[in-house]
Amino acid sequence: MTRGARRAAALGLALILSGCAIGPNYRQPELPAPATFRDRPEEQASIADLPWFEVFQDAVLQDLVREALANNRDLRVAVARVEQAQGLAAVQRGEIFPQIGYEGDFSRGKDTSFGAPAEGRGTQNDYLAVLDMAWEVDVWGRIRRASEAARAEMLATEAFRRGVVLSLVSGVAQAYFELRELDLELEIAKRTVENFGETLRIFDRQFQGGVASRLDPLRAEAALAQAAAAIPDIERRIVAKENELSVLVGRTPGPVPRGAALTEQVPPPAIPAGVPSQLLTRRPDLLEAEQNLVAANARIGEAMANFFPRIGLTALYGSASGELSALLSSGTGIWSLVATAAGPIFTFGRTWHFWRASQANTEAARHSYEQAVLVSLQEVSDSLVAREKLALVRQEQERAVYALSESLKVARTRYVGGLSTYLEVLDAQQQLFPAENDLARTRRDELLSLVEIYRALGGGWSEAPPAPKVPLPLAP
Repeated sequence: MTRGARRAAALGLALILSGCAIGPNYRQPELPAPATFRDRPEEQASIADLPWFEVFQDAVLQDLVREALANNRDLRVAVARVEQAQGLAAVQRGEIFPQIGYEGDFSRGKDTSFGAPAEGRGTQNDYLAVLDMAWEVDVWGRIRRASEAARAEMLATEAFRRGVVLSLVSGVAQAYFELRELDLELEIAKRTVENFGETLRIFDRQFQGGVASRLDPLRAEAALAQAAAAIPDIERRIVAKENELSVLVGRTPGPVPRGAALTEQVPPPAIPAGVPSQLLTRRPDLLEAEQNLVAANARIGEAMANFFPRIGLTALYGSASGELSALLSSGTGIWSLVATAAGPIFTFGRTWHFWRASQANTEAARHSYEQAVLVSLQEVSDSLVAREKLALVRQEQERAVYALSESLKVARTRYVGGLSTYLEVLDAQQQLFPAENDLARTRRDELLSLVEIYRALGGGWSEAPPAPKVPLPLAP
């Protein structure tokens, strides 16, 4: 290629890289953006700004989270998908540059056909060595739009990976608190069995002494059996929850260490939610939805470019000779430079329908993005309300458990003193057991609401890494 041709090619590449691509440029749609979350004051600070290890102080839970981030298989799949998307984006962006290749041929043959000249009837050798170049001149921006879409899809994959991290650590925290609640239920059940057992012994002594009828110990034994039957069922649920947690952290199913008890978990004293607009830049699912919209919008331009001709340049430079020793000698050089333009005339609607399909896909992506924003606002509001109301429920249930515990003590004293029947004791015991379980579950739900608030706000379970880049030196 001559110096002038090289300059022309470089100038054409510069013009293409700096030119405008056909099709609509992306503009973020108008989204519902209230100033505050429902029934919340305006708060600039947000609990989602805190790292997860400052929100949950249980050392065992922190170790489980770190182990999950290092070993969980679903997260490893998501990381590999990001690397795959980076490679595909690099492949797509590479199409904007000239493709340079080489070719070397050797042939040996003899022409014995009738009419061949006598000097050409002998055995002949042919050698060929060339460099070739092919370049689609991206006049309409088809390749640039496709590259833009591939990059957005890569960023959507990265946002999905961050979403997997958020879901994974939320799942570990949720399973851990559920496990600690089951431990508390087991403790309550064992304590209740002991209480019913003591009551049974008292009634047996009363019956043996002729003070009470056979009905009292029989009812006490039935109540004891019912309470005891809850223990193996709770133990079964504990094993299932331990197995679930083990798989989340990347282990084979087995026992899980324990940290602070459920009643010792200390949540943050204040839970500011921030402002709704922060969700757009923090929640991974919203980032993923927006990048899917960016990609779909770019595909419209790619489809529009199919209505116009594709302009290309091909070049060849090399040498051809019948002798290997003369392949690089002067007089054996060959070269060619070809410009082509090819475009559609009749495609029986294929090109038009492809363009219309890309528009419909963009419209669907836009609605999905808007719906994801609405759902995120709902999830934050629901979790904030749940946190507030569950605290009130817990306070009332604590009062109820205290009152029932005291009533049980009074009923036992009255029964031993002969001032009341067994029914008072039985009624107090049967009310206390479920009340204690309800209180344990409310404490669990209160902690889970904190997990949900942090997840719904797109909390900083880990420091957000920089966005991955397409591994090529020039921007699309």
